[in-house]
Amino acid sequence: MLIDSHCHLDHWSAEERPGLIARAREAGVEAVITIGVRLRQAATVKAIAEAFPEVWCTVGIHPHNAAEEPLPEVAQLVALADHPRVVGIGESGLDYHYEKAPRKIAAESFRRHIRAARETGLPLVVHARDADADIALILKDERERGGAFPFVMHCFSSSRQLAETAVELGGLISFSGILTFRRSEELRALARDLPVDRLLVETDAPYLAPEPFRGKRCEPGMVAHTARTLAQVRGLGLSALAEFTTANTLRLFRRLRLPAAA
Repeated sequence: MLIDSHCHLDHWSAEERPGLIARAREAGVEAVITIGVRLRQAATVKAIAEAFPEVWCTVGIHPHNAAEEPLPEVAQLVALADHPRVVGIGESGLDYHYEKAPRKIAAESFRRHIRAARETGLPLVVHARDADADIALILKDERERGGAFPFVMHCFSSSRQLAETAVELGGLISFSGILTFRRSEELRALARDLPVDRLLVETDAPYLAPEPFRGKRCEPGMVAHTARTLAQVRGLGLSALAEFTTANTLRLFRRLRLPAAA
């Protein structure tokens, strides 16, 4: 039993989604979280989550899109999260690789998402790419100013230092198909060393398909391949890996319920 803790189901049509979810179930995936990237998309991800008992969602603004609309008010994010199928805030964070939004705007958007996560108690889904120092600075600063908040570093491929800082602050680390790539030795070493109660798995579908599907369109069911690699790294069987990553996901995304328990 696995949970794909991060994907983007709005990239599939309404006609495609039932088959997509069925294939995920066949692969042992019991639940899927589809992620918000724009506020105007919030109604769409909620509708997708409402359509399937296996699907849940988050609301927020991706750093790529931070300059496309006015900066969100914390109260606005809180209100959008007031829905039974919404389990998190984001994804938000910083991306200095593509840098599609000015850094000051992206940073302020990130801070407002953090404050909404703190106010709601829902976890913040953090996007970090080539911005380790500023991500760490903002996470620490917001904790010192306003107190702790739940969060997960999604699709982690950043430095060991950022991972350790996130764990020190109470965060979790989610691994995607990148973990399976041949040149990801350092990432696999990190996955081996982190506390077992801080690890999640995800696909980030339709992106980053794991080996042996690299280069193809990723689907939530492919999270099983990332989980298998993580199990090997940790010296565990797949069932044991699935058990602790599912428990970690349910503890973090406290509103999420597996279909049998919903």
